[in-house]
Amino acid sequence: MRIDKWLWCVRLYKTRTLAAEACNSGKVSLNNASTKPSKEINLGDTIVVNMNAFKKTVKVVGLLNNRIPAKDVPKYYEDLTPKQEYEKQEMMRIMYYERRDAHIGRPTKKDRRNIDKFKEDNFS
Repeated sequence: MRIDKWLWCVRLYKTRTLAAEACNSGKVSLNNASTKPSKEINLGDTIVVNMNAFKKTVKVVGLLNNRIPAKDVPKYYEDLTPKQEYEKQEMMRIMYYERRDAHIGRPTKKDRRNIDKFKEDNFS
């Protein structure tokens, strides 16, 4: 099975075109070597996908022909991504995508100083 099709089938990329572009740009590696979209994969291969400063590492457990429902994805790959990568992703989400409750207005100067102090103490 082609690697770009497999990445699309197991929902690591939204479209097959995006999967192929990622392979061409060097964001996908197969068994520690960069790969082309047409590269054939086999059971037991290790794939590393760079997704916006997040490296997801998976081991191929099953091959398939069509895109599958999200609940069936764990049957076809084993997630080998280190825990530190998920923690790094969560920290980046917190730092760059702050969320405030709706309809409470902008933070005051005091609130802003408290937010900045919190970020400095916890994320630097």
